[in-house]
Amino acid sequence: MMQAMAIDASPRQRDLELAERHRHGDREAFAEVYREYESTVYNLALRMAGNPFDAADLTQDAFLRIHRHLGKFRGRSSLKTWIFRVALNHCRSRLGRRRLPTQSLEPLPGELAPQIPDPRRGPEERALARDEGRRVAAALGRIPVQFREAVVLRDLEDLTYEEIAAVLGVRIGTVRSRIARGRQRLREVLEEEN
Repeated sequence: MMQAMAIDASPRQRDLELAERHRHGDREAFAEVYREYESTVYNLALRMAGNPFDAADLTQDAFLRIHRHLGKFRGRSSLKTWIFRVALNHCRSRLGRRRLPTQSLEPLPGELAPQIPDPRRGPEERALARDEGRRVAAALGRIPVQFREAVVLRDLEDLTYEEIAAVLGVRIGTVRSRIARGRQRLREVLEEEN
């Protein structure tokens, strides 16, 4: 009977169980959290910082904060939402609001962005898609931070509107507005470049 309950545990119960295990010194609990969210936090940091070096530092520091405070997680949101909020708040505090809007998301000179080839595309189509991705990344770095955060969380991290509202600490209507305005501003920046 006990095994059936563990199998049927909701994601929220699993989140609380991980926090409880961590609180009681179970190192594997944090290792599970890290394995599950490391790439997600890194991608968020990369999109906010604009380069892999800062993103790696931000990710490491964010996980130090997550480790330090995981035992205090009480399940008022999902663990995923809580982790995004910790990571985003850390990015905000480390990078500062004045620096964020001007960050480029393009690779550093001589550095190749990691690419996973699409076997359905030929070399020319992959090159065009890579160039378009760089244009969008650079344009994303030029829109105001509040819009960038919302667009990144929705369009690149695939969070729901409710999750974004919890991460940003705003109402769902504000999330919808920021996403719409961010997408519009992104289109304008891309059109300006043409």
